Amino acid sequence: MTMDEKTRTELEAAAFRRLVAHLRKRVDVQNIDMMNLTGFCRNCLTKWMKEESDARGLGLTIDDTRMEVYGMPYDAWKQLHQREVSPDQQKAFAAVMSDATKHG
Repeated sequence: MTMDEKTRTELEAAAFRRLVAHLRKRVDVQNIDMMNLTGFCRNCLTKWMKEESDARGLGLTIDDTRMEVYGMPYDAWKQLHQREVSPDQQKAFAAVMSDATKHG
C-alpha cells in the first residue's frame, strides 16, 4: 500500500502525540534511563521540536516545547519526578555518549 504525504504526516503526528502521552504517564521512567537504552529522552524531543519550530520561523521557546512534552513547566516536572542519578547510570550514560560521538 502506498500512502500520500498528508496521510503519512497525520499518522506520524498521531503516533508522536501517543508517545508524548505515554511518557507523561510513565514518570517513573527517568530521562537518563531512556538515554542509556535508546539514545534519546524527553529532553531530546523538546529540542527536536524547538529546532523544527525555528526552521519554520514559529518562535517557540524551549520552555514552550518542554511544556508540550512534559505537560507542565520543566522545573516542576523535575521537582516532582526526577530522581538522583546513580553512579551506574552516570557510567552507562558516559558510555552511550562516547559511542554516539564515535558514530557521529
